[in-house]
Order: sequence, then structure tokens, then C-alpha cells
Amino acid sequence: MASLVVQALSARDRRDGVTFARVVRELAEPMSPDLRRRTEQVVGASLTSATTALWGTGWQPADVLRFVARRMQPPHQLLARSVIAEELSAYPPGTVDPGWSAQLAGHDVTRWWPRDLNALQACARSHGAGWGDFLIVALGLLHLFGRLPRLELLGPVPGTTSPERAASYPEVDERILARVRALLAKAESTPYPAEAETFTAGAQALMARHAIDHALLAASGQAPADEPVGRQIGIDNPYESAKVSLLSAIASANRCRAVWTKTFGFATVIGHPTDLDTVEVLFTSLLVQAITAITREGSRTSWTGGSRTRSFRRSFLLAYAERIRERLTETTEEQTRIAAAEPGKARLLPVLASRTEAVERTTSAIFPRLLPLSTGSVRDREGWASGRAAADRATLTSTAGEVAG
Repeated sequence: MASLVVQALSARDRRDGVTFARVVRELAEPMSPDLRRRTEQVVGASLTSATTALWGTGWQPADVLRFVARRMQPPHQLLARSVIAEELSAYPPGTVDPGWSAQLAGHDVTRWWPRDLNALQACARSHGAGWGDFLIVALGLLHLFGRLPRLELLGPVPGTTSPERAASYPEVDERILARVRALLAKAESTPYPAEAETFTAGAQALMARHAIDHALLAASGQAPADEPVGRQIGIDNPYESAKVSLLSAIASANRCRAVWTKTFGFATVIGHPTDLDTVEVLFTSLLVQAITAITREGSRTSWTGGSRTRSFRRSFLLAYAERIRERLTETTEEQTRIAAAEPGKARLLPVLASRTEAVERTTSAIFPRLLPLSTGSVRDREGWASGRAAADRATLTSTAGEVAG
């Protein structure tokens, strides 16, 4: 049975459709219930082993699911989610990095089937097509998993995190995060630019002040010490490079670094965990605000009658990112000045400088051969001006005191 699976994968490698179809027939039919169960167990175990191997090569669950979604069909995506849920459920509590649970929050990675079935068996039974068709889905996913290249290893693989480390994982206070998300949701939904500006400003100021307070507590030993880590954030078409520019702007204003891996549709942000939370929630919201603004602008045509919509929108997003970088940096610096002037916080600036240096060291260690991001030239002056104006409408200048009031 296992040898037939190997033959099928080898045929996929050679793009030998005839051999692949023959092997699938041998695996699928004619088949007794016991033989089918054995095939499901062998292929299912192969998928689980391939998933475990991915963790050791730098892949994380959200990265795998994004890549499967870009390359494969819904049945593959369901199977991928189910296999990952099954694989992660096998580890003892507290031995999987807490960041993994956070990144899977929006991906519906749960074990939804009874314990007497594995993930493949459950998905095959819920799938409308026959067993032979779903076997092709399973072999296709197994082939993809086995051919993914090695990535940078950003943290401990499942099963190696100590429960003590998991318990000390620094997280943003949920009350603060809830207030930030509420402010950003209002910024995204209001049709009035001035209101969006106020709401987004409040969110950035609140998160910036929280990060400052956490850095001081960690430096004084009153909170668990935290080191820079990496977190991957999906970057989808269209206008990928412009979206990366926005992510980079937000990251740099929050003492983080962003590195784009274009082939696999994500960027890695390096920073301290609390700062990464800030970057992620702000990027999600500001991208929504940018897309809303760019959609309102409508299409554009050149003087010859041809479309220049793509050029306009790309220039818009690049200008938006640059202006957001300026405004976010101003807000972060303002919050830093306010905090440094408070009694008992003379150590703040050296502490923040030390954290920035730690981020740079970690980035160089993970990515020793970085190339600068090239976004190309701006070709649409109107798009650039409109993008700057849209970013001004999302200006981030209010203080934490004003937000809390």
C-alpha cells in the first residue's frame, strides 16, 4: 500500500498522468471495506507525517493554509485544515508555541470529526464525490507538502515549547486589544474622514503607549522578559509590493522589521510580541481603509482613452504607505516623549534603543542575505496625490490620554 503511494507521488513528480491514473485505480477500486480503511490509514498517516516535517523546515500553519489556498481547490483546503488540526491536537498541552494558536484564530482549524476516524477519513466521507476522486485530492496535497522548500525557522517547533514558556508568553491586555479593535472597526465603517482619523489615531496611540509600558516592565523584571520573534502576515494580490510597503511602514514605526517572501504570499515581521500585535491589527485595518478609499476613487483613463486604473491604484497605495509611515512615526515619537518625561521613567530611551537593536540582530540572524525592497517608480501623479490625501485622512496624532478619556 505504502509503495503504491510512493509510486503515485513519483508519477506526479514526472508529470506522468498515465501512471498516476493507474496507481490511483489500484488504490481506489475494486476495494473491500477493510482494504479501503487500510488505504485511508496509510495515506492519512503520510499526510500527518508530511505536516510534522513541514514544521521542522520553517513552515507554520497559517503559511501552509495560505499557500494551499493560492494553489489548490476547496477540497484540498478543507483537508489541509483538518490534517493540521489533527497533527497539532496530538501534542501535550502547553508544548505548542502560543503564537500558533493566535495565527490560526481565523482559519477554522478545529477537530470536527469523531475520534474513531482520522482527518482523511472524515473529509472523504463528507466530500460529495467518490472515494477515487477524493484520493486524488489527498495525493495532490501530499505531493505539495513533500515539495515545499525550506523556510527560515522562526521559533520552536510543536512539542518542544515548555509549559513554563507558554505560560509566560507576553500578550497584549485583552481589554486594550478590544478597545483598539473597536476603534479601528469604527474607523473602517464611518463615511466621514475626520471620524476615521480620530478613531485610527486613538488606536495607534493606545497601542504605542501600551508597548512603551510593557517594555519598561520587562526591563525592570516586573513582566516576563521577551525576545524578538518572527510572525508571518499574508500579502495577497493585486498590488503586492505596495501592500508590503504599507506593512513595512507600520512595522518600522513600531520598532519592527518586515521581510517579504513574494513566492509564498507572505511577509515576515520581526519584533517583540506586543509590538507585533500592534503591527498586525493596524495593518489589517489600514489596508481596509486604503482599499475603501481607493474603491471610492473609481477607475481612471489616459488622454488616449486607455485604462490607467492599475497605475493609479498602485501609485495611490505607495503614497498612502509613505504618508502612513510619517504619521505613525510622529505618533510613536510623541508617545515616547510623553512617557519619558514622566517621573521614574528616565530609563525609557535606553530600553527602547536596546529593543530596537535586538530586533536588528534577530532580523540579521534569520535573514542574513536580505535585499532591499524595490517597489518600482511611481507613474501616476494623481494616484500619488490621492494616496497622500487618503493617508492624511487616517492621520494618527491623538494622545493616549485623549483616547482613554
